[in-house]
This record gives sequence, C-alpha cells and structure tokens, in this order.
Amino acid sequence: MDVYKTLKEEAFEANMEISRRNLAIYTWGNASAFDAAKGVFAIKPSGLPYDRLEPGSMVLVDLEGRVLEGALVPSSDTKTHLVLYREFKGLGGVTHTHSTYATAWAQAARPVPLFGTTHADHCASEVPCTPFISAASLGNDYELETGLLITDTFMAGGLNPVFVNMVLVAGHGPFTWGDSAAKSVYNGAVLEEVCKMAYLTLALNPQAAPLPGYITEKHWERKHGKDAYYGQRGHT
Repeated sequence: MDVYKTLKEEAFEANMEISRRNLAIYTWGNASAFDAAKGVFAIKPSGLPYDRLEPGSMVLVDLEGRVLEGALVPSSDTKTHLVLYREFKGLGGVTHTHSTYATAWAQAARPVPLFGTTHADHCASEVPCTPFISAASLGNDYELETGLLITDTFMAGGLNPVFVNMVLVAGHGPFTWGDSAAKSVYNGAVLEEVCKMAYLTLALNPQAAPLPGYITEKHWERKHGKDAYYGQRGHT
C-alpha cells in the first residue's frame, strides 16, 4: 500500500494547474504538497516538462532534505520549499513560478502596492519583495538561503504568512503558499493577476495612490473576518 499516494496526487494536480493557468512555460515552475504530521512533502522532479508528469513522478522529501522515495531528482528549488515548511506553520503547499508580471515586479525589486479591492480581497498589505540575495549567501547554499531570505523578510517586516501568502524574491520570481497544494497554486494565479493590474495601473497613472485603508479593511474583512459574508456560508 502506498501511504503517500494522496500526497503525490495532490502535488501532481498542483503542478498541472500551474501549466493550465499559464503560470509557467516549459519547466519554469514547481509545486509541492506537504503532510505536516509525517514531515514529508511531494515535489515536482527537476527539469521534467509538464506534459510528461504523472503522480508517480513526484519525489518525496523530508524536512532534512533527504529523498525518501522517487527515481528522479527533485526540483532544484526543493530546499526553498523545505525552509518554508519548517518556518511557516500551517502550510500544506508551496508554489514557485516565473509567471510574467510577478517576475517582472521581482526583477524590478519592487513590492506590489495595494491599489485596489481585488488585491485587498486576497492580501491586506502590499506584496513584499525580498532584498537581492547576498554574494555570501549565494555561495553557501543558494536554494536554502533563498528560503531563509523569504522568512527573514517576513520576520523583519512583522508579516504573518497566514495572511500574506505570497512574496517576490528580488531578481528571481514569486513564491506562494497555502493550506493545500491547490491553494498555493490558486494564490500564484491571484498574485499574477494582481501584479498585472498594478503594472497597468501605474502605466495609466504613474502617481496612483494606494487604496485607502478603510476600503482595504472592508474588503479583507468581508471575506476573511469573523463576520465574513462573502460566498455561500453553511452550504456545501
């Protein structure tokens, strides 16, 4: 009996959703699914095109970076996923892509301002961008240090990864997460749209101001607050 069958299927479906949502071309992205109770995650193998993936392709890795199962080499970003699972509690999935608009903001090394209610519905602050990774960190263990760069950025900014479930790594690209692998890809798709909207907003009005705080709060609270009323409550 394959005790990790469901985990591998979740990771597979998340990676296929990256492709379906046009968040990556060729092999430019990866998603993983995490079982916190077992301390194990399933992740896309490195360099394998999406049209060649299957659930059995997924590689199982523990939080020490040891490959537990899988004939293929895990994603080159595995250690970044590992750090996020270790440091950010409550995660069930992590997604990394090189989607066009989010990557453009990362290459500009700019956080994404909160300009409108679409952004506020999903994240009640600007989308943070890390500093560029240092030469010393790059020479140490690039992917591990990338994860630490993300967690350090959140700690320095007093950001809660439960509420801010997305980040841009300067010069590199976006990482998103959620309570499941599917939700992490969903957040990746949301981030791409938010980045596109912010870019177009600045193209139309370079002096555009952030959304007033009271509107931001209203939109966040109506979806996520204790008295949230968005969606079909109490229905399946």
